[in-house]
Amino acid sequence: CIAAVAMAGLAPALAQSDKVTVSSLLAQDYTIAGTVSVPSGGAGLFMRKASKLYFCFLTETPTSATVATQYCKPVE
Repeated sequence: CIAAVAMAGLAPALAQSDKVTVSSLLAQDYTIAGTVSVPSGGAGLFMRKASKLYFCFLTETPTSATVATQYCKPVE
């Protein structure tokens, strides 16, 4: 029952794509609320829409074509 409630909170973000990315959150009118430097490399973005907040981890390499979303997770 708890898992169903947790998944219900993710439903809007997962509706457009199986993987939540910075692009998919921006398409749902999330805004960048903050950034952090990650000690292991990469960057972290906090994405907010009303009372919903996600943390997204991004990485890139000198040869990569884009900065890629590794994952986005809801913050509780």
